[in-house]
Amino acid sequence: MIRSEVLKEIAPIIRDELIVCNIGIPSQELHAIDDQPTNFYMLGTMGLASSIGLGLALAQDKNVIAIDGDGSVLTNLGTLPTIANNAAGNFTLLIVDNGSYGSTGDQPTYAGMKTSLSKVAEACGCENVVECRAEDTGEVLEAALAGDEMTIIVCKCESGNAKMPVITMDPVVIKDRFMKAVQA
Repeated sequence: MIRSEVLKEIAPIIRDELIVCNIGIPSQELHAIDDQPTNFYMLGTMGLASSIGLGLALAQDKNVIAIDGDGSVLTNLGTLPTIANNAAGNFTLLIVDNGSYGSTGDQPTYAGMKTSLSKVAEACGCENVVECRAEDTGEVLEAALAGDEMTIIVCKCESGNAKMPVITMDPVVIKDRFMKAVQA
């Protein structure tokens, strides 16, 4: 399975949750698959979906899922010890690990080589880390949402992008409708 197929599988599961989605093609894919006001699409800040998601989870009680990529997490490894030391039971970090920088041409990441992001997260102090096959992501995500513990899910999937249209929605509109959804 490639990332877009994972997103299609989990779309019904995450529909009622607050979502912070990684930059570039992952946001385009989620937008095309199931655009919701509860989805915050990152349009130009690589590596910050997990940090913004954690901050949002700490600031309110609704479930927050940050959908991040292995390349983005690798650019902001400081987010993992921050998450570990500020655990929020309503926060789930879903790292879609396709071993590549999918939005810039599928160049390989170190997560596709020797680096295990699940082991890095555990070494940073994250206590509930689950690595799964792409096919099992929905089941693992449902279990995380049913629990009351911060969870990091590392979904191992194949590299590749689905052809999706660019998000034409103005970034201010994305922010405003998301803020209304958070306040609702």
